[in-house]
Amino acid sequence: MTTSRTVGHTIAAVRTVEGGGFVVHRPFPTRMLMDFDPFLLLDEMGPVDYAPGQAKGAPDHPHRGFETVTYMLEGSFSHRDSAGHSGVLRPGDVQWMTAGAGVVHSEMPDPAFARAGGRVHGLQLWVNLPRQDKMIAPRYQEIPSERIPTAATSDGKVSVKVIAGEALGVKAAIETRTPILYQHFTLEPGASIVQPVPRAYRVFAYALSGTGRYGDEQREIGAQRMVMFADDGDAVTLTAGADRLDVLLIGGAPLNEPIVRHGPFVMNTEDEIRQAIVDYQAGRMGEITH
Repeated sequence: MTTSRTVGHTIAAVRTVEGGGFVVHRPFPTRMLMDFDPFLLLDEMGPVDYAPGQAKGAPDHPHRGFETVTYMLEGSFSHRDSAGHSGVLRPGDVQWMTAGAGVVHSEMPDPAFARAGGRVHGLQLWVNLPRQDKMIAPRYQEIPSERIPTAATSDGKVSVKVIAGEALGVKAAIETRTPILYQHFTLEPGASIVQPVPRAYRVFAYALSGTGRYGDEQREIGAQRMVMFADDGDAVTLTAGADRLDVLLIGGAPLNEPIVRHGPFVMNTEDEIRQAIVDYQAGRMGEITH
């Protein structure tokens, strides 16, 4: 028999500025919550409207020891890295970058978008890598919107985009290094879904818009709050309030390993962090050719 999890804690996203000056709403890491094993960070980029020529991005910066998952909702970003990869993320696209041993990366507004201006809205999730995978070769999975599996309930009141894991009978196209679910649900007013989740996963929800009722107790919680579910069931209940609910459901099996972080480097020991800094400064993570 399915048991729906209860809500453990909620945390409001904090507005901050990242990269070259773009606005993000961040539920973690903050002084309230440093990480949510196996996840290290969640940033909601915007939503923000830019005038022509004003769009901001994240110039060249390194990563080592984890993965970044970028999901665009509105606007477009050009990305480029020290291994020679480049491309453009448009609305609905997902880039799952495994930084592994190290890569220098940039995420800047697409030139055409920067000239015209417009709205930017997206998400970036950092996923920790287990100790044995922290120094693997960097890898990209770039999935355009049309290749991300979608599904809906028979009455059409609940739909989902499956970025990782499985929901409503469809499986994700992306391969993950550790067991993860990442699903974008849209619920029409009053609609409800009971989504199975593995008991071993730590799971949270984050609403982009709309007030929802969460968990077995149907607790009412607004948007831009991280809803952390207790580890007391094998399903999560999501219900929309009077307005449409746009909500991310994210979970994964915890690694239960030491975490030492220094900006864009996340390793298991202080010595490994020092080595990452030395390797970056010595150019061993390469550089981006502009």
